[in-house]
Amino acid sequence: MSLSPALYATWSPRLLGLLRIILGFLFLQHGTAKLFGAPHVAMFDGLQLLSVMGAAGVIELVGGSLLLVGLFTRPVAFILSGQMAAAYFMAHAPNGFLPILNGGEMAVMYCFTFLYFAAAGAGACSLDGLRGKAGA
Repeated sequence: MSLSPALYATWSPRLLGLLRIILGFLFLQHGTAKLFGAPHVAMFDGLQLLSVMGAAGVIELVGGSLLLVGLFTRPVAFILSGQMAAAYFMAHAPNGFLPILNGGEMAVMYCFTFLYFAAAGAGACSLDGLRGKAGA
C-alpha cells in the first residue's frame, strides 16, 4: 500500500508539531523537578542553583517551555541537543560507552531528536508559525 504525497504533506507537519509538544512537555518536567521539586525526584533534593545540575535545570525549564509552545524552535533545539550531548559524555560515557549499558539511552534520544528539530523546525501549532517563521 502506498500513501499519497498529499497525505504526507498534510500529516508530516502535524505529527512534527505533536512530537515537539510532547518532547517539550517531557523535557520541561526535568527542569521543574530540578528547580521546584515538582514532580519530586529524590536525587535532586538539595540541588544548588549555581551548579552544573542547577544550570541544566534552568536550560531545561526555559528550553522545554519554548519548545512546548514552538517559539525559536531551531536555535532552542540546537542548544538542547548540545546540552544532552554534554550530559551523555559527562554523566553516562564514563560508565562505559554503550548507552544501553551506561543508562544514557534517553540522553542520546533527546540529543538526536532535538538535533532533528534544529534542522526541521517547529511543525504545526507553533508560535513560530504564527510569527510567520514556521521553520524557525
